[in-house]
Amino acid sequence: MRSDSLKYPKFDYFLSQPHQPFFFMGIVWAVVSMLPFMLGYKGILPLKVDVSLFHGYAMLFIVFSHFFHGFLLTTFPRFCMTQPVPRNIYTRLFLLYEAGGLLFVAGALLFPPLAVMGALTLFAGNLFAVSNFRLIYLAGGSPEKSDPMWLLTAHALGLLSHLIFVVGITYGIFGVHFGWQPFAMGIGFYLYLIFLTFVVAQRMIPFFSHVAITKPERFIPVVLVLLTVKTLCFAMEWIWPEITVTLVLAFYLLREFLSWKLPVFTSPAILWVLHLGLFWLPAGLLIDAVTRLAEIWLQTSFLFAGMHLVALGFVTTILIGFGTRVTLGHSGQVPHADRVSVTLFWLTEAVVLVRFFYSLGMGFGLDLGWLFDAAATLWMVLFIAWGWKFGPTLLFGKRGA
Repeated sequence: MRSDSLKYPKFDYFLSQPHQPFFFMGIVWAVVSMLPFMLGYKGILPLKVDVSLFHGYAMLFIVFSHFFHGFLLTTFPRFCMTQPVPRNIYTRLFLLYEAGGLLFVAGALLFPPLAVMGALTLFAGNLFAVSNFRLIYLAGGSPEKSDPMWLLTAHALGLLSHLIFVVGITYGIFGVHFGWQPFAMGIGFYLYLIFLTFVVAQRMIPFFSHVAITKPERFIPVVLVLLTVKTLCFAMEWIWPEITVTLVLAFYLLREFLSWKLPVFTSPAILWVLHLGLFWLPAGLLIDAVTRLAEIWLQTSFLFAGMHLVALGFVTTILIGFGTRVTLGHSGQVPHADRVSVTLFWLTEAVVLVRFFYSLGMGFGLDLGWLFDAAATLWMVLFIAWGWKFGPTLLFGKRGA
């Protein structure tokens, strides 16, 4: 037994690999952060911070960051060909994230200064994570460091977004507002979450699929430039340029993904869910452009339909697919999707579609508010069920039901 495990004897297995505590608490936060947002959005539970701010920040820097940092703390050292992350490092990060998450949610419910303390704690954890990824990158012996460099770039942009959020939330409790949210949300969503997921997906999905591909040398830089332009247009509300760059990005990604010739229709479920998630990116961007055009034509709002399609269809599908594979593979089980896992994959797509139909209904003036309740409830059911299935494996190394 390693000496550092003596400090946490009851949690020795739980803390034995970095993905375990981060995945498990990511499941918890996916439910805990959605419930107050759902009730706050409906006016049942008044929040002490703006409801949209709460939702965007919690999703970006609590829920999704838990999952992706759990994955990268395991795989980033392998990308760089260096030693695994020591337990005392990822345990410290884990504690910062849990303390920050608790303070932020408590502050949003009870006392805004607590939310600021939580955001500062989460930012400290985010900075600590990125600094350690940087050290791993510098110490790594891999001759190919392109993908790790782009992962660090995504994290640097995430830190920028996180900093804007922290400053904006802090000023907000004093009643000072300066139009920061579109920039914080745009950078955090497109240049951190989407770009980070994209970099991981374009590396790992062909690898898992045993498909040899040759990507254009400038593939990732072109995607980053287009996402940057889209982010700027989103933040500045330059609608026509945003629609144009979104269409260019969608077709550029679709052409590249099709050229990989992935075995989409012949692969097992543990792989086709990743293929599905990958193609949700260009599909979601294309629908984003179409719905923005429809908003101009019909003088309505589809409540960020395209953004939610990308977040749920691309990011969440990839998250569930990778999370399932990593949890099984790192517990000594064969990465195989049984009937329950396949049901969870389809439930993920149900969340995507129900949330999209809610946006369409509201945009067309239909009384379909119940679809919001359905989408939020299905989201919570998805992660509760995923926790029921894989929680025992993450906690104790036991097979779930």
